[in-house]
Amino acid sequence: MGISFTVLSSGSTGNATVVRNEETTLMIDAGLSAKRIDELLKEREVTGEEIDGILVTHEHSDHIKGLGAVARKYDLPIYANEKTWEAMEKSIGKIAEENRIVMDSGEVRDFGSLRVESFGISHDAAEPVGYCFYDGNEKLSVATDLGYMSDKVKQAISDSNVMVLEANHDIELLRMGRYPWNIKRRILGDMGHLSNIDTGAALSELLTGDLKRTYLAHLSRDHNMMDLAKMTVRDSMEERGCFYKDSEFKLCDTYYDRPTPWDKVSEP
Repeated sequence: MGISFTVLSSGSTGNATVVRNEETTLMIDAGLSAKRIDELLKEREVTGEEIDGILVTHEHSDHIKGLGAVARKYDLPIYANEKTWEAMEKSIGKIAEENRIVMDSGEVRDFGSLRVESFGISHDAAEPVGYCFYDGNEKLSVATDLGYMSDKVKQAISDSNVMVLEANHDIELLRMGRYPWNIKRRILGDMGHLSNIDTGAALSELLTGDLKRTYLAHLSRDHNMMDLAKMTVRDSMEERGCFYKDSEFKLCDTYYDRPTPWDKVSEP
């Protein structure tokens, strides 16, 4: 079976992704209400009882809004590093001690035949992380809420077959937008969010024969659009001498209001 995944929802209104192989089903974040997460799971023919655990990237509400409720409803273990646990405990409510599991940043953990590696990222949270998933020769990487693409992150997600990668904002739309300047400065800073241009620059270094698809994720509804993100990412890559055909590498959509289709990492 290998690795397959669906991005249930992506954006500032809530984030959740499901990754599975033949033995294990994991959710990354639970940033929507428990009711909405159940609805999105149902759309992809998954039940809460099938989930084996929830991996947390960081404690911001758009990543943990339904975390406590989902974990209690289905008696699920939650995996997060100690600083994230400390930062989110008051927000998620009481969690059974056996379901409160510390997974350190940089730790590699096996869930049956699905191997998961966390890696540190730059964001204004306690100790934010992204995740890589391995099954045999397959590799899926999930990295959003990136202030910038550090060399360590590039190293962690290199040689991926498929990525879910942030393309949060168009810089000019953000600068002209309604947000106050202090918020704009946060988003543009090294602990904020990755712009379309920066995503393209990173992909120009990461695009190898192994990488087949990248899902552009965590788009701002105020300062981005999927078509604009794709165009800017492509232009940014080409400006750096990275040319490709859609038959060789694809930029894929994510949505804030509906899940992506199931994607098998092994598929060309």
